[in-house]
Amino acid sequence: MNGTVKFLEKARFEARAGSGHTVTIDGPQEAGGENAGFRPMELMLLGLGGCMAFDVLLILRKMRQEVTSYSLNIEGERAEDPPRVYTEIRMEHVFQGAGLKTNSIKRAIELAESTYCSASAMFAKTAKVVNTFRILES
Repeated sequence: MNGTVKFLEKARFEARAGSGHTVTIDGPQEAGGENAGFRPMELMLLGLGGCMAFDVLLILRKMRQEVTSYSLNIEGERAEDPPRVYTEIRMEHVFQGAGLKTNSIKRAIELAESTYCSASAMFAKTAKVVNTFRILES
């Protein structure tokens, strides 16, 4: 994997991944930012969410669970002192689908967190990661 982060103006950067996709990164107002893009730590948190959601859904599909809707709500707490790493992350997985099995969902989340999601493994080095889930009626 590779990418480039290019300064644009004030506290704004354009990040381009090796895949060609771009995202705007901006700093906080106190650093000259204008809320014109993601904060770097927001991207890290969303990256974790994307990694977990992708792996959980893939595992559930292999378990032949018919997920028709899935969202992941993620919230992170950071240390007060620099380097202000994440110290606790809470992820709530919300599913909808016909005949979804609680045990299958629980197992898929456990496998994603402990075995497949690389971002989860990295965050677990500094943060307590808590996963919960609920199933909405179809």
